[in-house]
Amino acid sequence: MNLKVRLTVMNFLEFAVWGAYLTSMGTYLVNAGMAANIGWFYFMQGVVSLFMPTLMGILADRWMQGQRVLSLCHLLAGAFMLAASYYGLTAGETVEFSTLFSLYTLSVAFFMPTIALANSVAYSGLDGAGLDTVKHFPPIRVFGTIGFICSMWVVDLGGMQGNALQFGFSGLLSLILAAYSLTLPSCPVSGKGRGQTSLAEALGLRAFALFKQKRMAIFFIFSMLLGCCLQITNGFANPFISAFEGIEEYADTFGVQHANILISLSQISETCCILLIPFFLQKFGIKRVMLIAMLGWVLRFGFFAIGNPGSGVWLFILSMIVYGVAFDFFNISGSLFVDKETDLSMRSSAQGLFMTMTNGFGVIIGTLSAQAVINHYVNDLPATATATETMQGWAMSWYIFAAYALIVAVVFALVFRYKHVPEQVMEKAK
Repeated sequence: MNLKVRLTVMNFLEFAVWGAYLTSMGTYLVNAGMAANIGWFYFMQGVVSLFMPTLMGILADRWMQGQRVLSLCHLLAGAFMLAASYYGLTAGETVEFSTLFSLYTLSVAFFMPTIALANSVAYSGLDGAGLDTVKHFPPIRVFGTIGFICSMWVVDLGGMQGNALQFGFSGLLSLILAAYSLTLPSCPVSGKGRGQTSLAEALGLRAFALFKQKRMAIFFIFSMLLGCCLQITNGFANPFISAFEGIEEYADTFGVQHANILISLSQISETCCILLIPFFLQKFGIKRVMLIAMLGWVLRFGFFAIGNPGSGVWLFILSMIVYGVAFDFFNISGSLFVDKETDLSMRSSAQGLFMTMTNGFGVIIGTLSAQAVINHYVNDLPATATATETMQGWAMSWYIFAAYALIVAVVFALVFRYKHVPEQVMEKAK
C-alpha cells in the first residue's frame, strides 16, 4: 500500500478515537449528575500530558520503535476506555465520579502521547521516503479531522451522545489502531541511553534545553497560554447548546437536538484550514500564523456569546468556521515549526514537549479556570433561576474567554520576534 495512504489511515483512526467522546462527554456527565465536574475530566488530559507524551517520546527516540510505542499506548488506552464504558453502562444512575474518573484517567494517560507519536511516525515515514513534510503532511492530517467528524456523527446519530456507549466506541477504535500501528514503517531508534551517555541524554531531557533559546522559550510559553483555550469548547460547547432546550422557542431546533452534528462543523472547517497551512506558513511565517489562530479563538468564543440555535444560529455556524483556523493554525503549524527547529535526535522528545506545554500546562490551567467561571455564572445559580438567566450566565462566560484570548494575542504580537524568510521555510523542509 502507498505510504501516504497508510499514514492517512493511521491519522483517520487516531482522531476517530478522540472524536468519539471529546465533544460529547460533557453532555453525558451532565446527565450523570456531574455538571460541576466536567472540567476535571479535561483537566486530567492536561495532567497526563505533562509527562506521558515526553516519556513515550523518549521511549520512541531511544529504545523502542515509534510505531510499536504507538501500538502499545493504544492497546492500553482502548482497554481502559472499554472498562469505563462498561462501568458507566452497568452503574446507570448510580455511577460514581471516583470510579469513572479513575478508569478514564488511565485511558487518557496512554492516549494523549499517541497524538505526538502519530506525528513523529508520519514525519519519520515521509522523511524516509524523501518527501517534504511541510507539503505532504497537511493533506494526510486532514483525514485525521475527517475521522474525528465521522466519530462525532456516529455517536450523535447512534444515540451515544448522552451515555457511556461513546467510551466503548472509542475503546474499540483504539484497539483497531493498536493492531494497525504494527504494520506501519519502522521508525529509527538512536540507541543512546544504553552506553556512555549523560543522565539527561539517557532520559531524553535534552529537549528541555530548547528553553535556553529565547525564541523557542517564548514560543513554548505562548503555546501554553493559547493551549488554555483548546479544551474549553470541547468540554462545554455541547452542554451549552443543549441547555437552550430549557427555552421553549429553541427546544426543538436542530442544534439543540443534534448539538454534536452542529459542533462537527468545526471539524469540517478544519479539513479546509489544514490544506491552507503550507501556503500561510510559506507566505506569512509562524508568528503571523499564530496570531491568526489567536484571533480565531477570540471570534470562536465571541460568536458563542451572542448566538443562539434559532435566529442566531448563523453566529454559531461562524463560530464553527473560525474554529478551523483557531485550532489548526496553532496545533499543526506549531508542530511543523517545532519539527523544523529541532535536531533529528530529539524530534519525538520535542514533539512531546510541545504537547506538554499545550495539552499539558495549557489545558490544566484553561479547563479548571473555565470550570470555575462556568460554575460561578451558570452552575451556582439558585434553583429559582430561569432558563433565560442561565443562558445569560453562559454568555458572560464566553465573553470572558474571548477577552482572555485577545489579551494573549496582543502580548504575543509585542513579545515574539521572528524574521520570516520564505526561502528558508522550503529549504528546511528538504
